[in-house]
Amino acid sequence: MSALLFSGVLFLVSWRSCESSAARALTCGTRAADLDPTAMVGGIPLRCPPHCAQRRLSVFGTTVYAAVSSICGAALHSSAVGHTGGEVLLSRLPGQQHYVGTLANGVQSQALSRWSASFTLQGLQDQRPQELIRDSGTNSRPAKKAAKKMSVKKVGNKDCQMDIGLVIDSSSNLGQRRFNLQKNFVAKLVAMLKVGVDGPHVGLVQASDLPRTEFLLSNYTQPKELQFAIKALAHLGGNTNTGKAITHTAEMLFTQRSGARRGRPRVMLVLIDGWPSDELQPAATAARHAGINVFLATVTQPTADELPTVPDRDFAKKAVCKDNGFFSYQMSSWFGTTKHVKPLAQRLCSPDGLLCSMRFDGRTCYNSVNVGFLIDGSSSVGDPNFRTLLDFLAAIATKFDISDMGARVGAVQFTYDQRLEFGLREHDSKDGVLGALRAIPYMSGGTATGSAITFAAQNLFRPTAVGRNFLIVVTDGQSYDSVDGPALAAQNQGISMFSVGVAWAPMDDLRAMASEPKDEHVFFSQHFDGLEELVDNVVRVICHDFDVNN
Repeated sequence: MSALLFSGVLFLVSWRSCESSAARALTCGTRAADLDPTAMVGGIPLRCPPHCAQRRLSVFGTTVYAAVSSICGAALHSSAVGHTGGEVLLSRLPGQQHYVGTLANGVQSQALSRWSASFTLQGLQDQRPQELIRDSGTNSRPAKKAAKKMSVKKVGNKDCQMDIGLVIDSSSNLGQRRFNLQKNFVAKLVAMLKVGVDGPHVGLVQASDLPRTEFLLSNYTQPKELQFAIKALAHLGGNTNTGKAITHTAEMLFTQRSGARRGRPRVMLVLIDGWPSDELQPAATAARHAGINVFLATVTQPTADELPTVPDRDFAKKAVCKDNGFFSYQMSSWFGTTKHVKPLAQRLCSPDGLLCSMRFDGRTCYNSVNVGFLIDGSSSVGDPNFRTLLDFLAAIATKFDISDMGARVGAVQFTYDQRLEFGLREHDSKDGVLGALRAIPYMSGGTATGSAITFAAQNLFRPTAVGRNFLIVVTDGQSYDSVDGPALAAQNQGISMFSVGVAWAPMDDLRAMASEPKDEHVFFSQHFDGLEELVDNVVRVICHDFDVNN
């Protein structure tokens, strides 16, 4: 026996042979703090007994647990084991400043402000070759084939590397029969999504009186396991407090501790039977501001007799970021929903269509940028081409969520002189910006792009403005002054520079103006009519810059 200090508490622990690979048997109440900390370097296999779910266990945290937590309670909470128990691998981690409490798999974990040591768990499956655990008289050839089959891990759909949070309706209004139909639909949907290690990851929350986390994004990366987990869900009953569930999902599911991956678009699909009991708009707006694309799928519509009891008949329109039909989906009934599986999966896996967010852990690219247009109004452009140029800039502006709390757009036109057409704070709506852009009168004159960059940096952007600053310079010819110094000064001010050249614009000037890497920030079209083909690429690079630098 040996006395060891772990997390500030003295415990007596028995030493095991270093050569032993057998999992240590635990009781339901064994805590990580009760184990030998030196034995946990590199992970230690442990075995949880069955029926721990019937005990009241102390668990602190989600995915990452405080060392004072019951190991088997945490294993149940994280889906590392089921109710029949099983083996887990425990990995020691440093202490955390904050542990999040959630309800998952029937285990309510508690929040904790801080603890000195932490751990995570991974479920273990028997990795021995099948022929070694079969009867000695059994032919080993099919056993080897079976072992090879068991070792295959589904990588998933690499064209749909999304983190998807599902919010399903578990209210009394739905009832057990329709709840089962909803589960069947969701199981078919995740099968169509092709969940896998390198594909989409899915977590799930049930909406009722209080939201309930059933599993996290990191719990299931194999399609069959995920489908079984969905089919095992129990109907909760209660009110349809979907707004609370959206808030809960945004705050608890889309965190790195809960398995959210950096660099992956975040999507929330909300299923509602009928209408919600609480308000959706504030919760959905907050979720979008946290970088989550919110999709709303409604099933069944209120009858004429039910309409007077519906608090907000436009709840679906208000809950999605764009009322264009892309983020909202309607199904007339839970019967015959198979035909809706493929089109809905295609929407969830359309990164180019996710205009609410390309940002993964904060404000979104589309609602938190300041975009300035520096527009060549020289004589070589001509009025018809100038109008085409403005259409190109309007198409870029259309991609952003412009509002008093969202993205901002401003414009400067230049020849030898410069003119502030409208500032970043002059128009707080998309219609206002588009109208102002298309109303800009053509100046005509020479081309002094360097002086124009300096003017835009000093007059269009303010260092105190919230959000990242981007300046898109569009020109069709040679500048009469140097662009190198002004462009470098603007970049040092924190402005990302994009150069878009048309017709006779020299590549040397375009590259001198653009931020690094040059190849990603320089765009060129031989004709003004070809500018529209550049819109999506320009917006994509803006969002990439935003994600990398935030």
